[in-house]
Amino acid sequence: MSTRYILQRLFFALFVIVGVTFVTFMIVQLVPGDPARVSLGVQATDELVESRRERLGLNRPLMEQYATWLYNLTRGDLGYSLITGQPITPQIVNRLPVTLQLAGLAITVGVLIAFPLGFISATRPGSVIDVIASFISQIGIAVPDFWMGILLVLLFSTTLGWLPPSGYTPITEDFGDWLSHMILPALTTGMISGAILTRFVRSAMLEVMGQNYIQTARAKGLRERTVILRHALRNALITIVTVVGLQMTALIGSVVVIEIVFSLQGLGNLVLDAVLDRDYTLLQGAVFVVAVLVTFINLTIDLLYYLLDPRIEY
Repeated sequence: MSTRYILQRLFFALFVIVGVTFVTFMIVQLVPGDPARVSLGVQATDELVESRRERLGLNRPLMEQYATWLYNLTRGDLGYSLITGQPITPQIVNRLPVTLQLAGLAITVGVLIAFPLGFISATRPGSVIDVIASFISQIGIAVPDFWMGILLVLLFSTTLGWLPPSGYTPITEDFGDWLSHMILPALTTGMISGAILTRFVRSAMLEVMGQNYIQTARAKGLRERTVILRHALRNALITIVTVVGLQMTALIGSVVVIEIVFSLQGLGNLVLDAVLDRDYTLLQGAVFVVAVLVTFINLTIDLLYYLLDPRIEY
């Protein structure tokens, strides 16, 4: 892989992250309300509020506050919660694995659903399998994720009693218990992602299968399996990888609903609590971490593009 290309993508990712820090900081500043008064309550006196503002550095110029926050970020310090006064970094570090595990399992389930269905549908358009795959895809897209989660809980927990309806056990403590608690949330989000991915896998494969070089490969006498796997699938992977990456970023940003349904104490739940409590500093730190994750995923996709097709560099 070209070192120049990697450095270009890394520089662009760093530029995006710096931009994200500025936008995140400024958006939080535009939220109505005084953070100092929010942290002390409406009964606090003006003198106490002013003292709090001075201690939090809110009486300093805005750009100076941003520079201080940015400097602290370089040391891994996201500040302190306005409500509890606890450091924000440990809170996010404790919650982040839950969200990442859920998103990772969900995208795995989605890919395992989408690849076989989309692949077979594209190679046999108009067949019974194609109709069934399209029907399943439509249902998955139409059903809201929280409704899907409730249905799965009613079936596998309430009716059959196979899986726990909620809760979470760290993977380091008990892998079996962790897996049993994560199956239903992962299935809920994974089935919906799989439905979306199926449509894109099918359309990407159909588009490639209609290209002239596929007809040329067939005219050369290559076996159909070789034509599909070596020529069609590899060229369709650019589109497929793009959609998988978009789904991964969407999952990280939208798992808050699933975390609430299944009582998972992840990053999404933390963001919701910060919004409800008007804990601006906690919300600012959580949004920044999510933005960094999304940027990292996009960077990974860019590098995968190059591996799939080195011509991307040019």
